[in-house]
Amino acid sequence: MPELFSLMPLIGWAALVILAMMLVVTAIANPLKNAGIVDVAWAFGFSLIAATYFLLGDGFVLRKALMLTMATLSSWRLAWFLLRRVIAHHPEEDGRYHVLREEWGPQKSPWLFFGVFLFQGALMLIVSSPFAFSAINPLPQIMPIEWAGLGLWAVGALFEAIADQQLSAFKQQPENKGKVCQSGLWAYSRHPNYFFEWLQWLGYYLFALASPGGWLTLYSPLLMLFFLTKMTGVAATEAQALKTKGEAYRQYQQTTSAFFPWFPKQNPTQT
Repeated sequence: MPELFSLMPLIGWAALVILAMMLVVTAIANPLKNAGIVDVAWAFGFSLIAATYFLLGDGFVLRKALMLTMATLSSWRLAWFLLRRVIAHHPEEDGRYHVLREEWGPQKSPWLFFGVFLFQGALMLIVSSPFAFSAINPLPQIMPIEWAGLGLWAVGALFEAIADQQLSAFKQQPENKGKVCQSGLWAYSRHPNYFFEWLQWLGYYLFALASPGGWLTLYSPLLMLFFLTKMTGVAATEAQALKTKGEAYRQYQQTTSAFFPWFPKQNPTQT
C-alpha cells in the first residue's frame, strides 16, 4: 500500500528520537541503580513520537494537532504520575527490575537493561502506529469516526486519572497500610487504571480508521490489551500484590473483575 511507504521516513525519524531518549534513560538509570525510570520514559515517549509525526507528517494540520493533543495529554499526565512514584520509592527499585538486576549481576545488568530499554522503545513505535497513519492523511476535514475516537479517548483519559487519584488518596492514609483499595472505581475492577489506559488506545485506533490504511493498526489496541493484562500490567501487579497483601488480595480477586469493570460478586463462591 502506498501509505506504508510514506510512513517509513516518519517512523525512521521517530526511531532516532526514541533511541536518543533511551540513551538518556540509560545514563540516568545506571548510576542510580533504578531501572524503574524507564516506565516514566515509556509514558513520556509517546508524546515525542506524536510530536515527530506532527512536525514531519504532511497530513491535514487539524488532524495532526488533535492526535498530538491526545497523545501529549495522556503521555505527560501518566509520566508525571509515574515520576512521582519512582521518586517517592527511590532508592527502592520496582520489583520487576530488581529481580532482573539480581539475576543478571552488577557486571551484565547495565548492558542488558539497555537492551530492555531498546526493546520497549521498539514496542512504543509499533503500538503508536495510529499516530503515524493520521499524520499523513491529507483529507481536509475531521470525520465522524475521528470524533468518536476522540470521545472514547477522552473517557479513557478522564477515568484513568480518576482511578490513579483514588488509589493515591487511599495509599496516603496511614490506616490503609497493607490494605486493598476497594473503593471508587476499584470496587468494579482490580485494575481500572489499566482498563481506561486501554480504552484510550481504542480511541486512537478509531481515530486512525478515517485515514487510508488506518484499519491496519488494529494490532495496536490488541497488543496493548495483551501487555496490560498478561505482561507488565495486571499479571505483574497482581503477583506483587499477593506477596505484600496476601489473603486480603485473594479475597479481592474472588469478588472483583480483573480488568473490565463490572459489579462485584456478593458471594465469591458463586461461579
